[in-house]
Formats: sequence, structure tokens, C-alpha cells
Amino acid sequence: MQIDDKLLDELLAEAAQSPRLRMNRDLRNTPADQSQRMLNALLPGTVLPIHRHEETSETVVIMRGKMDEVFYDGEHGSEIARFTLDVRLGHYGMSIPRGMWHSVEVHEPTVIVEMKDGPYVPR
Repeated sequence: MQIDDKLLDELLAEAAQSPRLRMNRDLRNTPADQSQRMLNALLPGTVLPIHRHEETSETVVIMRGKMDEVFYDGEHGSEIARFTLDVRLGHYGMSIPRGMWHSVEVHEPTVIVEMKDGPYVPR
């Protein structure tokens, strides 16, 4: 699969049709791959609940758009840090430590690449 403007446009169009205002595309070679790699198209207004990954860190790289990655205190749920990802600003991505409570705030149609260790396990 080639990742180009056409694919990003298609993914954002699919996200616009989704009630969740987001859509992902699996980048693994097979479901048995021992990692998680995906494109994730996110539109303003999407709600991504505060969550954490207890077994793995997560790497996020922005390809298009602008969003904030927001970190939270696990004890009180208070915001403790905010990082803007925006290619135009030279802020291309970040690593989210294992166990860090986080969410996103999307400012404009955005596509990111997400990578995590271990196979995908639906919950």
C-alpha cells in the first residue's frame, strides 16, 4: 500500500461519514503481526476517551493536520501536559510512555500514524 495524498483524502472522507468522526487503516502485513501499526484519520469533534496502555508505549507521527496530545494525572484526571503536533510547526510526533493517561484534541482534519508493541487485542 502506498501512503499518499489520495489515501489520506479517502481516509478523511471515511472519517467524515463515521459517527465517531474518525477512521483507521491497518498497516500490518497480517493480523498475526506482533505489532500495531495504523493510520488514524481524526476530525475536530471526535471524542477519544482518556486512556492508557499498560503494556506498551505508543509512538504517534502526524502526516497532516493539527492536534494536541494531552497527558493526564492518573490520580485526579487533571491535565498535566499538552503537546501540539503540527507539521507546519516542525512538531512531527512523539512517544507516549507506557502507562501514561492520554487523549487528543483535534484542531483540524488530521491523519496520524500510530505504532504500539504487541498484537492488537480487541477489548
